[in-house]
Amino acid sequence: MKYNFFQRRKILKNQNYLDLIPITKVLYKLSDDNMANLIIPKFKNEEFAKWFIPKRKSLHFIIHLDEIGTATWLEIDGKQNVKQICEKLIEKHKEKVHPVEDRVTKFLTKLYDQRYISFTVLEK
Repeated sequence: MKYNFFQRRKILKNQNYLDLIPITKVLYKLSDDNMANLIIPKFKNEEFAKWFIPKRKSLHFIIHLDEIGTATWLEIDGKQNVKQICEKLIEKHKEKVHPVEDRVTKFLTKLYDQRYISFTVLEK
């Protein structure tokens, strides 16, 4: 069931952010240096877009994530909540992610705003 903006906002407002379980909505590739690159389609209907885009141009945007963003993205599996993701990042990166909960929640909020991720409470 799809919720509109106000319904999603009301559902998320009543939830604790650390208890939410994120799920990915876009594809990614790992680069040669093991950094995640998100692959965002430029058009919803790629078959239709092929008629208007030159052959040398890409039908996707590529978003390059840094080390912490890549580690966070790779932990999103639809089973772990945000708190568990934060704990795993602390184990792997120690002092690099010092205010880990602030950084991860801001990063996930940005991804959610851009519709690259969603949360399981919204997908039920």
